[in-house]
Amino acid sequence: MEKPTHRVPSIEDLKVILKRHGLKATQQRIAVHRAIMSLGHASADMIAEEIDKENTTKVTPASVYNILSQMSALGIYGRRLSANNKMYFDVNSFSHIHLYDAENNTFKDIIDDELMDIVKARLGRKKFKGYRVEDIDIQIVCRPSKGTRPARRRVL
Repeated sequence: MEKPTHRVPSIEDLKVILKRHGLKATQQRIAVHRAIMSLGHASADMIAEEIDKENTTKVTPASVYNILSQMSALGIYGRRLSANNKMYFDVNSFSHIHLYDAENNTFKDIIDDELMDIVKARLGRKKFKGYRVEDIDIQIVCRPSKGTRPARRRVL
């Protein structure tokens, strides 16, 4: 069995992928890719803010969202819906586990190929009446432990 690649496409890789799909490597697409490479998991607003900080390319949050959605449809990025109904995009499109912090609405990747192989072997061939397993997506929902939470102020 071939081991998955845990590599985010470089800017040059992205240009090749876009060309293969008949798309141009515009300044906006490159800026979005640079920003998501820096952030990892991010919403369109977060990426637009990151691009704005760089002050090299002008792009609206709506355009960022459209670019992210297009890249996700091509399999370049993954997508995650948070509990606050905000769409987050994931620079890592390979199969992995997500740790979702429900208090802060953040995602962290857990890379455990052995566990993913076990889960896929067990559930991938399991029969669910009326359904066919298409993909396995593991998300562990958690909250920060007491030692890592910021202290809450008491109101008297």
